[in-house]
Amino acid sequence: MNEKRHDRRGFFREFVKRVVEPAVEALDTGAAAQPLVILRPPGALPEPNFLSSCERCRACVEACPADAIRPIEVDGPLYGTPGIVASDQPCVVCTDLDCMTACPSGALRILPREEIDLGTAIVDEDVCLRAKGEACRICVDFCPLGETAMRVDEKEKVAVLDGCVGCGVCEHVCPTSPKAVRIDPGVRLNV
Repeated sequence: MNEKRHDRRGFFREFVKRVVEPAVEALDTGAAAQPLVILRPPGALPEPNFLSSCERCRACVEACPADAIRPIEVDGPLYGTPGIVASDQPCVVCTDLDCMTACPSGALRILPREEIDLGTAIVDEDVCLRAKGEACRICVDFCPLGETAMRVDEKEKVAVLDGCVGCGVCEHVCPTSPKAVRIDPGVRLNV
């Protein structure tokens, strides 16, 4: 019986060494590879002006019908300012763009839909399912701006067009992990 107990311990030690430790390392590496990207709501002024204008009143947070806009909860100058994490809940570029009209300070300007600039979708061909021969087009089908922003091109690849406003719907619905489509906001918020 002592021999069985020893073999069992050896088995579990070996299991941890060969399976658990590499899995933890892979998770740690993956978390570092995809930093949290926070987008500003539609109509946001350039970042320095936005920070000095935003009253942190949460009016845009309350007005957002998609619950995409949330206050940033980190210490420092960004605390309480509104942000969007597209992978959690994207901006859906709603018809009325209520967040812009709700802002009392002017930190969010009222713009037409086509002038919104939250960032730009970037497609990682190495991760995209289309590059692996699958007919996935979820990002294209769910894009609230349609083929003015994103389409499948003549080479059967996902193409991001000038009409992309960086809302993040494509990133949110992308079925891959890590995401094949990510939003590049152009300006990084240091959180």
